[in-house]
Amino acid sequence: MARRSKLARVAALGVLAVLTLAGCDLNNEFWRFGWPEGITDQAEQMRQLWTGSVIAALVVGFAVWGLIFWSMIRHRKRGDELPKQTAYNLPLEIVYTIVPFVMIAVLFFYTVVVQNRVQERSDNPDVTIAVNAFKWNWQFVYPQTTESNGGTPVSTTGSSTEIPILVVPVDQTIRFEVASADVIHSFWVPEFLFKLDVIPGNENGRDNVFEVTVREQGAFVGRCAELCGTYHANMNFEVRAVSGEDYDAYLAAREDGLSTYDALESIGQDGSASTTVPFDTLTEQQLDGASN
Repeated sequence: MARRSKLARVAALGVLAVLTLAGCDLNNEFWRFGWPEGITDQAEQMRQLWTGSVIAALVVGFAVWGLIFWSMIRHRKRGDELPKQTAYNLPLEIVYTIVPFVMIAVLFFYTVVVQNRVQERSDNPDVTIAVNAFKWNWQFVYPQTTESNGGTPVSTTGSSTEIPILVVPVDQTIRFEVASADVIHSFWVPEFLFKLDVIPGNENGRDNVFEVTVREQGAFVGRCAELCGTYHANMNFEVRAVSGEDYDAYLAAREDGLSTYDALESIGQDGSASTTVPFDTLTEQQLDGASN
């Protein structure tokens, strides 16, 4: 009876701990278990998967460690007489064969669910931006706009002296359509906690598209995450997340003929990138030639 009472108390404490965790906000540095803090809805979904997976792994780990120490204590040597020998415990073998498969199946299920949510595409996104990668920089095109002086969509193209700034609105569904002019690149914003390869030529019907909903304003560095050549490490850009009103005002200024710098200044934003600096490939090539 005493043993049953003790087990009941332990079970009650376990239930209380689960209920306490369920009522807590797990999006903090401790419960992220090293996972970065993202700025999109999709990043939050991936964070929840990570937190749940780590908690499940810890539960299994503590259970295994508990059984190991219990076995060490329960079956410690008490004399020279051998304990009762058993073999081919079929029920036990079935349990420890099926349980790992069940755990893997559950993890696989939730992984697929989150993956589908992260890669989900809406029928009518609020904003569509074409991302064109080339050695070794980026071009961002806003196909839903038209420049007054040329009749072409508004675009921003980076150079060896200027970091391209990708302006996006917060709290809106943004679709990125990525393409490459030469080799395979990879469009990566660390705070998105997601990256997508940029394939040249859109071969074999590849449709490299993804959507995010940014929830935090600010400036965030973007990078190429695929080794694409000599200056791959310096193929950076900046994402500037602004309010919906500022985003509309920015596009209007660009359609009126203002440059990226002037249009950003007109909405109270810094016209130059603040998260990374340009890398002058021409100067570097001249230095390499001089050293040789």
